[in-house]
Amino acid sequence: MIGLYHPGHSILHRLPARFKLPVLFLAIVAATVALRTPLEVLIAAVAVGALFALARIPWRTALAQLRPVVWMLSVIAVFQVLITSPQRAAVVCGVLLISVAAAALVTLTTRVSDMLDAVTSALGPLRRFGVDPDRLGLLLALAIRCVPLLAGIVHEVAEARRARGSEWSMTALVTPVLVRALRTADALGEALAARGVDDE
Repeated sequence: MIGLYHPGHSILHRLPARFKLPVLFLAIVAATVALRTPLEVLIAAVAVGALFALARIPWRTALAQLRPVVWMLSVIAVFQVLITSPQRAAVVCGVLLISVAAAALVTLTTRVSDMLDAVTSALGPLRRFGVDPDRLGLLLALAIRCVPLLAGIVHEVAEARRARGSEWSMTALVTPVLVRALRTADALGEALAARGVDDE
């Protein structure tokens, strides 16, 4: 869901991370609060699509950022239709999709190092309260790296099961994914400890 940086020279690429991150947060909050009809969601989606075009992000790259959340949105849509209405389901799923797309646009047009520097700088005043901005920046960097890593593990396990002709089973999918994720986390922890990250 979190895309890799896509080099470019658009105005979105040139905007500083310390500007884009707060705007992203406010845009997601505004979409969640203000969008109430499918038409409003459609207008917002067109606006986000226009921003992708402005940033000159290839459509294949843009769609790749949204593909991992399609299954989740499908489940949410069914649930919303059952307890509310199709219109409400369209709004809820549309807002979630717009939020993911907006976040993907920021990560595609912003270097990870710039985002981490912006977050670390913003958290600087919290040092007086015992907060370590550098450690939080590292935590954010790990989160950004691990989201696509976990998505890749899920994709590899699903492809392996499909290649073996195995029947679809949530348990059969989750178990190997969980095992591989835990092994990866263990290896990552050992690597960080070997580099003295946990030293005081």
